[in-house]
Amino acid sequence: MKMKNKLILFYCVFVMLPVLVVGISLTSYYRREALSRAIDQATNNVAKIKSQMSSMLTVPTNISSLLVFDSNLSELVNTRYESPLQLTKAYHAYEVFDNYVLQYQEISNIRFFIDNPTLVDNMSIAPINDEIRSSIWYNSVLKNKGTYWLYIPDKDIYSSSSTGSINKLSLIRQVNYQEYKRTGILMIQMKPDVLARMLYQEPFETLVADQQGYIAAAKSQEQVGRTLDSLDIGVDLSNDTRKVIKTTVKGVNSYVIVDELMPLYSISKLKIISVFATEDIVRDANRVSALGLGIILGVLVVALGMVNAISFLMTKRLLRLSRQLNQVALGNFSVLSNIDGNDEIGQLSRQFNYMVGSINQLIERVVETNERNNKLELAQKEIKFKMMASQINPHFLFNALESIRMNAHIKGEKEIANTVRLLGKLMRKNLEVGRDMAPIKDEIEMVRSYLEIQKFRYEDRLAYTLNVDPDCMATLIPPLIVQPLVENSVIHGLENKEGTVQVKVCILCRDDYIDIRVSDDGAGMTEARLEEIRSVIGRPEEESKNRIGLRNVHQRLVLYYGEGSGLHIDSREGEGTTIEFSIPRVAEPIQ
Repeated sequence: MKMKNKLILFYCVFVMLPVLVVGISLTSYYRREALSRAIDQATNNVAKIKSQMSSMLTVPTNISSLLVFDSNLSELVNTRYESPLQLTKAYHAYEVFDNYVLQYQEISNIRFFIDNPTLVDNMSIAPINDEIRSSIWYNSVLKNKGTYWLYIPDKDIYSSSSTGSINKLSLIRQVNYQEYKRTGILMIQMKPDVLARMLYQEPFETLVADQQGYIAAAKSQEQVGRTLDSLDIGVDLSNDTRKVIKTTVKGVNSYVIVDELMPLYSISKLKIISVFATEDIVRDANRVSALGLGIILGVLVVALGMVNAISFLMTKRLLRLSRQLNQVALGNFSVLSNIDGNDEIGQLSRQFNYMVGSINQLIERVVETNERNNKLELAQKEIKFKMMASQINPHFLFNALESIRMNAHIKGEKEIANTVRLLGKLMRKNLEVGRDMAPIKDEIEMVRSYLEIQKFRYEDRLAYTLNVDPDCMATLIPPLIVQPLVENSVIHGLENKEGTVQVKVCILCRDDYIDIRVSDDGAGMTEARLEEIRSVIGRPEEESKNRIGLRNVHQRLVLYYGEGSGLHIDSREGEGTTIEFSIPRVAEPIQ
């Protein structure tokens, strides 16, 4: 795959897909948490309403207990009145009901029903009629002596509304008067607005229903008086014991929170119900989730575009660098990469240019080395040819032989024999110059033989000293490097110089270099002559016909060891000449 496609695939698999999965998971989790919080809130609210109603309903319950044992009430409702005036006076004399209604704001009215035809309904005390006897709540209370909490509509009391409204949650209790052999019904009615205020601030639709299924109180007042069936809840709340029910309400997915309240001394239960639609709860969560997912998708799309753009630019630059590398592979070392930037590709471009430059430098060095090796090889062949043609200068050989002849005539054979031996040794060493490298020890032996022969020629006019560091003896150097310098000192040092000429050869070892110096105190040379020689030894052979020996030594040293190892010549007229050079120390054992 191309790098661009790899980057996009990597982004989709390891960035976009995980982010979408996490986003969807968080959205689902947020929805569940919103529903869980709503359920917890509704459950807590139902529990709070249950506690408040339990406290509220305790007051009517305690009042009913007091009224059951109220002797004045017993006398009032069981007395047979002869005239309306007597009844009216009795009603006016009994103010307990009114006092309780005024004292407790939860109570709307207190009513008492009893089978006493001499009584008249004054909205507090009333005789029992046929309609009441046929009502369900009346028959239910007669069967049990406990306390009931029921919602009683008007139609269950009277057929005519002129007698007053009864649409309230009421405490109903049987009161037995055994001495009169009568049973009365005590009814304490709750104020609807008190119950409504308790439910009004609830966030969800909340209502209170009695065991008959009537809604006695609700947040929405239009629900009061209806039955639970009117809510169209998809479950039977009278038989379902769950407190949290997931169902449908009027076809809408909803949650129903149900709790039961058993008031003090009551044998009937009240249901506290909270209803909320699932969509209402998750609407904010859905909106936030949609917004979050939209932002995430937008960011991912923008990021995808950025990845695509960056990968395009990256691959474009890499392709340019690849083409330039191909040119180098084909042998074009003049190519330069102009890819800028401070990123890794820009660094590669700069390293590419550095590499190409290094390759060019290496090629130049190889060419230079080859040229130098070729020149060295030619110089070696030249010196071999010259040494083979004439290993020793014919003039020098002639003079030496002439001196041997003269001294053989004058002196004895012993000295002549020694000189002839040294000459033969020198000639033999010259014949061995064919080796590429020779140890300093062999070079010093050749120099010593040469100086002994020359001392035989010049006698007291020549003196020499050899100061060689023993650590340098094994070091290999090109052959015929020191001897031509000594020869130069002897020949030119003794010219135009009377007296003894001292020739010194000094070879000292340092850590990494060997210093070689050949000096004499002969005739020396002028400054102009010295500058001429310095320039001559650096010229090619065809440009220089003089000082062939010095030039050959100098150029061989430069070819072998570099410019820093060439000859350094210093001379003063009448004081002598010093020639010195330094070479790297490479010691090998003598075979």
